[in-house]
Amino acid sequence: MAEGSSTGGGNAGMAFVIGALVVVVAVLAFPMFSGGGFTQKKKVDVDITASAPQLPAAPKAPEAPRPPNAPQPGG
Repeated sequence: MAEGSSTGGGNAGMAFVIGALVVVVAVLAFPMFSGGGFTQKKKVDVDITASAPQLPAAPKAPEAPRPPNAPQPGG
């Protein structure tokens, strides 16, 4: 028998695993995309009423300082 020859049988296990994963994904995806889903549709109505406290007025910001006069030529 020649050395280094392979029969390719090592990939059969990998093909089985990938095939099983494809079947599992298809079985899970069908009900989800057909609108059935796995959860029951529930109608939830929440009404919350809360009053915020009245905050005091913020202090006024001070006026910005005036820029210094630019130097005059010759002076």
